[in-house]
Amino acid sequence: MNDPAFVLWMTGLSGAGKSTITDALAKELQRRGRAFEVLDGDVVRTHLTSGLGFSKADRDTNVRRIGWVARTLAKHGCIALCAVISPYRAIRDEIRAQSVAPFVEVFVHAPLEVVEGRDVKGLYRRARAGEIRGFTGIDDPYEEPRTPEITCRTDRQTVEESVAQILAWLEARGLLEAEGA
Repeated sequence: MNDPAFVLWMTGLSGAGKSTITDALAKELQRRGRAFEVLDGDVVRTHLTSGLGFSKADRDTNVRRIGWVARTLAKHGCIALCAVISPYRAIRDEIRAQSVAPFVEVFVHAPLEVVEGRDVKGLYRRARAGEIRGFTGIDDPYEEPRTPEITCRTDRQTVEESVAQILAWLEARGLLEAEGA
């Protein structure tokens, strides 16, 4: 079967589990022999958008650039796995509207107190101490998706459960061939 390309857009607060779930999905797609590319927000900022800051305009530009790369990858038959905070709903909706391939928004959701408790990078601690200004979820908004295709509750689900949920959704809609089919 020739599975279609698509854009899988993982959005959520820092520390919600976007990169962790994306890495696990990438391993599964590799096992299945699918062409994909991971666009992780932190990695993209290092290599593609390092000159941008964290103002709303810069964040919008960053997300638009990631959306352009994802759209281009999908246009050429590659699955784009995007793990990007992308805090503003209007820009996510804009990226969705411009996508020529199916766009699957995955809300990787964990309450603020949970992600603050995880705080593996120490960013929430620094934001609460006033060392980082305009931090998403603290003094800059995160606008939750209104109607994402999938919501992974990482405060209640394991990584494996979240990955299984995403795979099942993709298989049910013909974006991935079901195992054993």
